[in-house]
Amino acid sequence: MKTKLVWDLYADDVSHFILSKVKDDEVTDDLLQETFIKIHMKLDTLQDETKLKSWVFAVARHTMMDYFRNQNPNTVQTDVDLPSEHLATDHTKEDCLRGIIKSLPKKYRDPLVLADIQGLKQAQISERLNLPLPTVKSQIQRGRKLIAKGFVECCDFKINDDGYLVGELKEREHCKVCH
Repeated sequence: MKTKLVWDLYADDVSHFILSKVKDDEVTDDLLQETFIKIHMKLDTLQDETKLKSWVFAVARHTMMDYFRNQNPNTVQTDVDLPSEHLATDHTKEDCLRGIIKSLPKKYRDPLVLADIQGLKQAQISERLNLPLPTVKSQIQRGRKLIAKGFVECCDFKINDDGYLVGELKEREHCKVCH
């Protein structure tokens, strides 16, 4: 597969995605270019072409995370809009997850987003948020438990004997978070 084909297929969508996050046309152009340079360099590593779109958006998301990390290391990006391949009418776990994370108290949401979405180490989060490491660790764990509780309350999931969430998503109109 050629980079030009990937560009033709996804450049507009990726550009809109980036612009929705950075709110600046020039930065969007720079990040789009950087994203496609990375895609060009790593395209041969893509093993399953059916996952091309999600891979392209993952590259774009990581490029933006690097940008935000470098802008202001003390700023926490807690925007949890994740790219997805589903149609707007589909109801997915990501829809519920977005709503649940956005509803978390800030003291749990910020460390959780930094750890689980932005991929920072807990020690880095501790420094960035100017909090003791044990506090950060407990806030991340509490945030994860609140997410599980959110799925139980939102979608009637259950926690099985092994501690895993299990269940089926409800239709959007019956979901307590996404409707």
